Amino acid sequence: MRQPEIGARDTGLDAGWGRSGRPAAGPAGAPTAADGDQEQALPPGQYVPGKLPVLHYGRVPCFKAQTWDLRVCGATRSGADQVWTWPEFGQLPRCEVVADLHCVTRFTIPGNHWAGVAAAEILRLVPPADAVTHLMIWADYGYSANVRIDDFLADSTLLATHLDGVPLTPEHGYPLRLVVPSLYAWKSVKWVRAIEYLTCDRRGFWEERGYHNTADPWREQRYSYQEQDGEGPPL
Repeated sequence: MRQPEIGARDTGLDAGWGRSGRPAAGPAGAPTAADGDQEQALPPGQYVPGKLPVLHYGRVPCFKAQTWDLRVCGATRSGADQVWTWPEFGQLPRCEVVADLHCVTRFTIPGNHWAGVAAAEILRLVPPADAVTHLMIWADYGYSANVRIDDFLADSTLLATHLDGVPLTPEHGYPLRLVVPSLYAWKSVKWVRAIEYLTCDRRGFWEERGYHNTADPWREQRYSYQEQDGEGPPL
């Protein structure tokens, strides 16, 4: 089975405990690192690589600030779309999150220091209709991933513009990527261009191609054949 991100290359950057130098942070109830006990912090089947891989599907988009925008659409409470230009998005309230990044290809990068706009802020500014249960995150070239609204609302979820104090590189999603630390990293969509509110679940790009609809790394939800009743719409 193909991996959810392809075209990998090695940046030569030593990951270690993460460039922020901070310990890993897991979801509520999950083990966390203490006294250098790195292995305890990892979800099942994960490891910390010696170097930071760069993985993505397709080519890297070319950012043009004059034409870039972010659209919130679908089942909004008002029935209208919201569109921010790049300068307008830059005026939204900022937040910072230190969190791990778990790739379904089995590597974990601990202690990443992300900065951007809290995902919950988007829902505050553009309230969803009461019936919304999921969101579809759209990227350049039509890539998509679905997330549950509760995962999108989590305190650690944000739309990141910076990693470890500097703007994202193009390969890591510049100018904007979703970061959902509680899920495998294919849900952390790079090059985000639209957020669609859904009143029923719908599979995204890799979810339609054999990957788990929910993608919880602590439960090793890697592939669609592992799904239990209620964990995803029919394939």
